Amino acid sequence: MKKRGLRFAKVGLDNLINPNPNRPNLTYEFLGITKVWRWTKDRMQAAYEAGLVVQPSPGSVPRYKRYLDQQRGKPLGDVWGDIPPLNSQAQERLGYPTQRPLALMERILQASSNPGDLVLDPFCGCGTTIHAAQKLKRQWIGIDITHLAISLIEKRLSDAFPGIKYDVHGTPKDLEGARALAAQDKYQFQWWAVSLVNAVPFGGKKKGADSGIDGLIYFKPDGKTTEKAIVSVKGGESVGVPMVRDLVGVVEREKAKIGLFVSLAEPTGPMRTEAVKAGFYETLYGKYPKIQILTIEELFEGKRPNIPLVDPSAFRKAAKETVGEQDEIPF
Repeated sequence: MKKRGLRFAKVGLDNLINPNPNRPNLTYEFLGITKVWRWTKDRMQAAYEAGLVVQPSPGSVPRYKRYLDQQRGKPLGDVWGDIPPLNSQAQERLGYPTQRPLALMERILQASSNPGDLVLDPFCGCGTTIHAAQKLKRQWIGIDITHLAISLIEKRLSDAFPGIKYDVHGTPKDLEGARALAAQDKYQFQWWAVSLVNAVPFGGKKKGADSGIDGLIYFKPDGKTTEKAIVSVKGGESVGVPMVRDLVGVVEREKAKIGLFVSLAEPTGPMRTEAVKAGFYETLYGKYPKIQILTIEELFEGKRPNIPLVDPSAFRKAAKETVGEQDEIPF
């Protein structure tokens, strides 16, 4: 290794002997060694004075010092078979159907941008491009039309880059925003509301019939056995006792331990009475209301479900990255 300017460059030593032994004009003595050389003596001397010809040890054949970063190398083709696709058992898989390998996006960004450049992914899905950009110290903007994708990316970033700061635009920040989202698209509202209680979206993340289940929260009441809580989201302007009774039925049908009713509208007194009638789920460490009602307003205020030992393994986690201090980057 030789310091050149402000960096270190990798060096290789190359052969200076001519493959054609019958070259009298290139046969001469250099540094005590007589050979048929590739270059004329003048060129050899000039290269030696420039530090490009070295004698590795006394009496050895001189060799040409070749800086590897100056070589043309072999251009990278457009078929990259060295990056395997993500199979169902891949450690980095997060369960998103169109997820791409992180190594693939890293290579694309390294080939097309420099640290500090701005990367835009207008269809960011589960955030692989965003993850790669953050890891490679690029600025980034990610866009997606589903609140499901946005919540998944937020969790991915917090797992991979603890303490990262970013801004999320377009998700409800107050009760009025939540009402607007519910009026615009009830499924987007449901996915967003499910993320507020850190639940797993139910139904394969697709729109359609959900059998009264919008999300699932897994927990371990004894630290070992995994149980589940059913999450039902209601974004309508009015709610009533029958909805609570329906949730009680779903909890019993699914053999769940807890039902969580998340409501945009303020629940009525009879609804809360009906929830109390469902009783408690008792564990060795305490008892928990079997049916719990939470409003979006309460969630904005910081209230959370009363559930024992939520199981973090219910979500696939992105591996923690070891990179430098994170800058505040817009999302």
